Amino acid sequence: MLATEAIMRALAARLGGEPDEWALAGLGHDLDAEQTEEDFNRHGKVAADLLTQRGAGAAIAHAVAAHNSLTGVVADDQMSIALIAADQLSGLITAAALVRPDKSLLGVAPKSVRKRFKETAFARGVERESILRCEELGLSLDEFIEVGLSAMQGVAADLGLA
Repeated sequence: MLATEAIMRALAARLGGEPDEWALAGLGHDLDAEQTEEDFNRHGKVAADLLTQRGAGAAIAHAVAAHNSLTGVVADDQMSIALIAADQLSGLITAAALVRPDKSLLGVAPKSVRKRFKETAFARGVERESILRCEELGLSLDEFIEVGLSAMQGVAADLGLA
């Protein structure tokens, strides 16, 4: 969740969104993971409700609910689309770091992440189509990888990947 938070904050700065709101969506998007483990269709909606109860705005709740397509909530705005793409990119970047001997994000290059993106056998759980939604935000895949990787490298120590 910290990785997605960092990417969302960087994307907000890049795209003209409100960084604290976008970061909160990234931080809270999996808040309900344990509660919805048995019923993944509710994942995202429960987190959105929890965030709303704690004062988060409607845009944040919408993005969090929409990040799981099984909820039926449509990702139809920048924050929602960014969250879907950032969530998956964080998984790909983390996997790229974990296969390195030093298990560090700090030595991962954008070119390496791009190469791993093309290897469908690598990090199979990562939905590459969701990452490509970055294009709906006006970012090429290469730009998106650079933004996401830089954001995650900035919090590498907090992620245990320094």
